[in-house]
Amino acid sequence: MDTSFDFEKPIADLQQQIEKVKQIAERTDVDMSATIKELEEKMEQTRIDIYKNLSRWQKVQISRHPERPYTLQFIELMCDDFIELHGDRTVKDDKAIIGGFASINGETVMVIGHQKGNNTKMRQYRNFGMANPEGYRKALRLMKLAEKFNKPVITFIDTPGAFPGLEAEERGQGEAIARNLLEMSVLKVPILCFIVGEGASGGALGIGIGDKVYMLEHTWYSVISPESCSSILWRSWDYKEKAAECLKLTAEDMLANKLIDGIIPEPLGGAHHDPAMMAETMKTQIIKDLTQLKMTKIDQLVDDRINKFCSMGVVQE
Repeated sequence: MDTSFDFEKPIADLQQQIEKVKQIAERTDVDMSATIKELEEKMEQTRIDIYKNLSRWQKVQISRHPERPYTLQFIELMCDDFIELHGDRTVKDDKAIIGGFASINGETVMVIGHQKGNNTKMRQYRNFGMANPEGYRKALRLMKLAEKFNKPVITFIDTPGAFPGLEAEERGQGEAIARNLLEMSVLKVPILCFIVGEGASGGALGIGIGDKVYMLEHTWYSVISPESCSSILWRSWDYKEKAAECLKLTAEDMLANKLIDGIIPEPLGGAHHDPAMMAETMKTQIIKDLTQLKMTKIDQLVDDRINKFCSMGVVQE
């Protein structure tokens, strides 16, 4: 097992022990199956115990695992076919957000999501999943296209934030995101949103307004990342763990505050341990929700969507 995080060290140690015992068994031709089985059972229980008691910062780390599946992999695993559509018809084609028509269980949908890239070269090409204004305008163009042909919209959110560069601000980053919030609120088709990794700030919200908003078990959703919060409050990144606790950014926190509609369980150890199982779990939820949402009159659907988001953060004194 390739362990990336300190808290997974006990699992990695047991894995090494298992490998050593297997090597001894091969070298000496002695039956070590009982020992191997015992160690494997201990490793499985250790993994269960660790992932049952993760801190908020540890969940942030898992959400950033380099092998975690991104939008294109989810599309490949859960869609029968996919036709990618490009460009915002104004500036260029933003590679950090991808989208197009796809077929899920025989039904045509518009799929839009952030794409980070799975190696250094692709991460640079995708700008690490940080979209420019043209990315959000491309997403809006595709959503309007879905509305025209009466097709549901499904979004996959995984971004460290909208791109903060000068050129992005010059081209209207804030306006592009705000426009998407407005248009998604009144889009006359069902919208399902899934936070599949990082859900940071307006970069996530730009494609995050939906009839149903879900978070995968080991993901986060917040106005700011723990590192940025730490640097603002303590002038240092050293307090990122404390910031993560204060921000209450996990799926459980979001559900408790009624900011999302549900939590999608991940395979033990995170989505990267079994992307196919993760995709199948999400696909089942998508099929279930689309069946229900299509039975709702469109005006009622829009009213419910607006009322859901308007009720967030309301305090009665």
